[in-house]
Amino acid sequence: MASKSRTTKPASRAAAKAAARKTGKSSNAAGKTAAKTSSKAVAKTSAKPGRAATPSARKTLASNARPAPAPRRPKQKVAISHHREEDFKADGLRAYAHYRDLGIATATHGLARAHVIRMLPPCNPHEVSKLHTHAVDFQMVYVLKGWVKSYLEGVGETLMKEGSCWTQPPKIRHMILDYSDDVELLEVILPADFKTVELST
Repeated sequence: MASKSRTTKPASRAAAKAAARKTGKSSNAAGKTAAKTSSKAVAKTSAKPGRAATPSARKTLASNARPAPAPRRPKQKVAISHHREEDFKADGLRAYAHYRDLGIATATHGLARAHVIRMLPPCNPHEVSKLHTHAVDFQMVYVLKGWVKSYLEGVGETLMKEGSCWTQPPKIRHMILDYSDDVELLEVILPADFKTVELST
């Protein structure tokens, strides 16, 4: 009887251990399955308020976010201008200059303006040398004849002679200081119409 009880106990212990392992594995598997299920449920629940957009919704949002295309300008025309003294007129921005419009503003429907500027002699600094700005997108000046001395913010005083060219960034503070009696300038500006602000100092 003693020998039987000794052989039975180890067997029962081994069976108990095996059963415990199976139970542990099954419980672990059940725990993992429950965890996955709960995590999926949580993910679904948390995703509901800010649910990710579907592909079609993304396309709709993207199309709504795009800026509206700029309106197309009318087709530009060819502009040809030949020199005529009678084309120099006192109808420009400054009273101390005559302007020869080159027809660019009309041909481009206001996209740009180009004119030849002939300063009237003699230069009067009290009238000419006034600090100001232009609300332009682009401005370029080329000296066709004579010379002009100007001040540009960040650059200082500069003497521009025949053949000299410079640009004036939008709203840069500048002014003319002096010019020769025979000075002529070619100026190109975008857009054709713009605002000028006179500054006190």
